Formats: sequence, structure tokens, C-alpha cells
Amino acid sequence: MRKIALNAIRQPANLSIDSNLMREAKGLDVNVSRAAEAGIAEAVAAEKTRLWKLENRATMDAWNDYIDKAGIPLEEYRQF
Repeated sequence: MRKIALNAIRQPANLSIDSNLMREAKGLDVNVSRAAEAGIAEAVAAEKTRLWKLENRATMDAWNDYIDKAGIPLEEYRQF
């Protein structure tokens, strides 16, 4: 999980949030800005991972094909 810098420069943003959820969050003293920032950071990380997998799919497929045909390199030295 990505750590959010407490001293980062913040940018104001307008968000539309379910009013019941907002009321509940306020009642529980949830810092809505930090919670939103954490959720956005998680979404950004997930999208970066998804894109990396798409961009590197051919390489991963080629490596998997190699392993299927030739086996794991140095497999005879594995201790497990």
C-alpha cells in the first residue's frame, strides 16, 4: 500500500459523495479528505498495475512459453 505524504502539496477538489456515507463518515470523525486521497491512491496503483501487465503481456507470455518448453533454469539446484 502506498504511503501518503502528510506534507505533500494539496490541491482542492470538488467531489460528489453519497450523502448518507458522508453523514456516517462525519459521525465517525473520519477525515474524508485523507480517506478520499487514500482511495484515489489505491485506484491509481491498481490502474498502473493493470497497464503494466497489458504492456508486458508479450514478454510474460514468451517467458512462460520458454519455461513450458525448456523448464525452469537451474532447476536442478533448487532446494524446494
